[in-house]
Parts: sequence; structure tokens; C-alpha cells
Amino acid sequence: MQTSATPVFDAIASGPSTGSPTTHGAGPLASIAPGVAFFDFDGTLIHGDSLLMFIGEVIGRNRARLAFLDALRSGLHRHARGRGPGVDFPGSVKTILLRRTLRGVPVADALAAAERLVHRIRWHAPLVETLKMHRREGRRVVVATGALDVYMPALLRGLDVDDLLATGMEVEDNTLTGRLCTGNCVRLDKLERVRGWIAANGPFGETWAYGNRPSDLPMLSIVDRPTVVKIR
Repeated sequence: MQTSATPVFDAIASGPSTGSPTTHGAGPLASIAPGVAFFDFDGTLIHGDSLLMFIGEVIGRNRARLAFLDALRSGLHRHARGRGPGVDFPGSVKTILLRRTLRGVPVADALAAAERLVHRIRWHAPLVETLKMHRREGRRVVVATGALDVYMPALLRGLDVDDLLATGMEVEDNTLTGRLCTGNCVRLDKLERVRGWIAANGPFGETWAYGNRPSDLPMLSIVDRPTVVKIR
């Protein structure tokens, strides 16, 4: 059995978009080491949500929409009985959706779908520029996202990103099982992974984070300079 977690990757290419972030809070400057900036992906660096788009590239867009609606219904029924497979309702819907759409998909097919997805995403240009600004100023850059590790490396190709914290998909015999091999990297799980990354790679003079509400608020609460992003 071969099991895969978040892979090492290259990084991003950007495209035009609109919108601007709103910044709240700031911590004191320090001189321990260059800083680090964490970026959410869906709804922050890009418009919309990449997961359903990816599933659409794997099984077809109409089937993906129907699968999502079916997972939504199943999630509601299971949570009403106290049997949701995720830590919360959105997590249960995601867990059900992944099992029903990605189980049995060869990794090679998933990677090919990721390459097609590269041409569908719409970059949020102001945040892509913010990411590049942090790199120009010598800070480390980490993307922390609930998106899947199986397709994020293809999307993060072209920008200078140091690391990726993503939701890992389990692989057996070069085939996706439809199950996760990590926590779902959103909300409290994302907070703990970002906190662990800082502990393992710091100390840093100052920390930044960019994300949308409500799922990124826990991550934003632990950095010196949090930014809530609103794409208009």
C-alpha cells in the first residue's frame, strides 16, 4: 500500500482579477528573522472554490454539480442523526463528496485534471501582487488551504511559494481511495497546521495571514498582521 500526503511542489501563475482586502490589526516589529506570510487559496488568491471545479474536470461538470447536491442532502440527513463523517457539517459534505467522486480515480487521471484546471481558475490579482510583494521583501510565503494536495501543485506553478499546507488525499496503488490522509485544512485544523509550521520553521520577526471569513478567522487570530479578504 502506498499512501501520499501533501507533496513537495514548484509554485503559481497569475491572471487578471478584481477586488481588494481589508486589513485588521498589527503586531510589533521584531528583528529575530525575516517574516512569513500565509495565504488562503479559495476566495483569497482565486475567485470562488477550486474543489468543485476540480471534481468537474475529473467526472464532468454536470455530474459534479449533481454529486455536490447529493452530498449536501446526505450530509444534512447524517448530521440530523448525529452521524456526520466530518468534524462539522461542511466537513461532512466534503468527506461524502470526495468518497463518491474520487474513489478509484487513478492518480495520473487526477493530475491530468489538475492541468486542465489551471486554465479555469480566475486569479485575484491584488492578492497575487501582495504575495509577490512579500517575496520581494524577503519574507517566506506559505499557502494554507482546504483544497486538495492532488491538484494544488499544478495551480501553484509560477509564483515563488515556499510551502503548501493542504488537505491530503490518500493513495493506494497509484489510485485515489476517496479518503483523506490528513485533517481537512480549514478552520481549527488550518490554525493548528499554521501554528505548527511557525513552531517548526521560526522564530519569525513578524507574521502575516490573508484569508476570508469565517473559515480562516482561527488562522488570522494567531498572526501579527491578519487580513480579511473580500473579493467584490
